[in-house]
Amino acid sequence: MKKISQLILFCLLAVGLSAQVEKSPDRYRGDGPHSQLIIRGVTLINGNGAPPQGPIDIVVENNIIKEIKVVGYPGVEIDPKRRPQLKPGGKELDCTGMYLLPGFVDMHGHIGGSAQGANAEYVFKLWMAHGITTMRDPSCGNGLNWVLEHKERSAKNEITAPRINAYTAFGMGSEEPIVTAEQAVAWVRKNKENGADGIKFFGATPEVMDAALRENKRLGLGSACHHAQLDVARWNVLNSARAGLTSMEHWYGLPEALFEDRTVQDYPLDYNYNNEQHRFGEAGRLWKQAAKPYSEHWNKVMDELLELDFTLDPTFNIYEASRDLMRARRAEWHEDYTMPSLWRFYQPSKISHGSYWHFWGTEEEVAWKENYRLWMTFVNEYKNRGGRVTTGSDSGFIFQLYGFAYIRELELLREAGFHPLEVIRSATLNGAEALGMDDKIGTIQVGKLADMVIVEENPLQNLKVLYGTGAIKLTEDNEVVRVGGVKYTIKDGIVYDAKQLLEDVRVMVENAKKKEKFELMQPGVKKP
Repeated sequence: MKKISQLILFCLLAVGLSAQVEKSPDRYRGDGPHSQLIIRGVTLINGNGAPPQGPIDIVVENNIIKEIKVVGYPGVEIDPKRRPQLKPGGKELDCTGMYLLPGFVDMHGHIGGSAQGANAEYVFKLWMAHGITTMRDPSCGNGLNWVLEHKERSAKNEITAPRINAYTAFGMGSEEPIVTAEQAVAWVRKNKENGADGIKFFGATPEVMDAALRENKRLGLGSACHHAQLDVARWNVLNSARAGLTSMEHWYGLPEALFEDRTVQDYPLDYNYNNEQHRFGEAGRLWKQAAKPYSEHWNKVMDELLELDFTLDPTFNIYEASRDLMRARRAEWHEDYTMPSLWRFYQPSKISHGSYWHFWGTEEEVAWKENYRLWMTFVNEYKNRGGRVTTGSDSGFIFQLYGFAYIRELELLREAGFHPLEVIRSATLNGAEALGMDDKIGTIQVGKLADMVIVEENPLQNLKVLYGTGAIKLTEDNEVVRVGGVKYTIKDGIVYDAKQLLEDVRVMVENAKKKEKFELMQPGVKKP
C-alpha cells in the first residue's frame, strides 16, 4: 500500500477495509431489460413529498419512464380501455393493490470488508433485496480501481448491484503524507483524473482541508466528511462547509461548531482515542456540551449551514447499539442473514472497529439516549427549515447488517420527527440531489430512469414492512403472519425478485455455517 496520512491509515485499518473483498460474480437475477414494461395498478408514493395516488399504470420503455397514467379510482373496477396498451414484445407486471416508490439511495455504504468476511455479492444482494438501487461508497476501502470496475459492471447490469458512486478517502494512493496546500490540490486533481466521483475526508490541518475542499468544489466533485476527533478542535463542520464540503457523515464536528463555553470536548484525563470504549463512551456525552436547542448560537450555526445548502447524512442506525446494545445484537435477522465471520467481527474487541463493548453498561446507554434526543432535535429542525437530510446506513459494523440497517435508518428518521413522506423523500429525492443525480433518479417522473421499489403493504403506515423479514401481523382469524418485505426491486428497468435475492443470501450464510460448523452465540455465552 502506498504511503498515506497516519489518520487515513488508522481509519482504513480500523474499519477492516485495507484489503479488497471478493469481487461480485458476473451474473444477475433480473428479468429484462424489456423494450416495454407496464407496471399495473399501483399506488404511487412519488418521493417528492406528494401524498399517495392510485391506481396508476406506469409505462417504461428501454429504462425510461414514458407514461404515468391514473387509470381509475380506489375500490372501483378499472376500465381496460383507459389503460396503456401493451406493445408486441412488451411485458406486464400486475401489481394491483401494491405500493410503488422510487429506488432508495444509501449515502453511506461500504462494499463489505475483509475483516468482516463480507464479499461484494453478499452485500449487493442484501442492498438490492431492500430496494437500494443507488449507493455512495465513502472511502473506497477496496481500492478505487476495484470500486470503479464494479461501478462499470453495475452500469452495464452485468451483476446484481446498485449503481455506485465512488468517493475515495482523502490521501489514498499518495506517495507521501499530504501536509501542504500544494500537495492537497495536486492530490485532488489526480483523484478526479482517476475517475472518482468525490472525496471522503476524515480531517486534516486547516491549511490542507481548506485547499483540498476548495479545489474539489472547483472541479465539481462531491465531498463527505467524518470530522474525526484528532483534527476537529481546529476544523469543524462550519469550517468545512464554508470551504465547499457538500455533506457531513454522522454528527462529528457539528457539536463542536455549537460549543459556546469551551473549545474542546470535555475529555477525561485518562482518555485514549485508540481505546474505542473511551472514544464512543465519551462521544455519547458530547451533544450535552453543545449549545441548547433553539438558542442563539444553535440557530446561528443552523442558519449558516442552510445558507450554504449543506447536506446532513446522519446515519442514526449505526450508533443505535450505543443506546440499546441488547436490541441491536438480538435483531431477528442475524440468525439467517449475518455471516459467521461478520458475527465474530461484532463481538467485544480491542481491535475490530465498532466492537467497543469492553464493559458497556447502563450509564453509557442513558447518556447515548440523551445524545440521540439532542442530535435528532437538530436534524429534524434542519429539515423543517428546508435543509437537506439524506439516508445512509454505514452497515457492516456495530451489529448493523447491510440492507436491514437501511430500513432501520428510515424508522429512526421517523423517530426524529419526520413525517413518513419526509422519510421517503430523504431516502430517494434528497439522496439523488446530494449526488447530483436528481435529473435521472429520486422520483417517479416521465423522462427519468426506471428505478423503483414495489411492496405489497403500505410503508407509510408501517415502515417495518420494508424489512426483508417483514412485519408481524395478526389476521382477523387470529393467525399470526408475516407481511411485507420488498416484492420487486427495479433498477434500470430490470425487475428483480427481492425475496429471491434474500433467499440467495440466506443460502450463502447457511453454507458458511455448515462449512465452519458455526452456531450463533451471544457474547460471553458458552456452549453447555
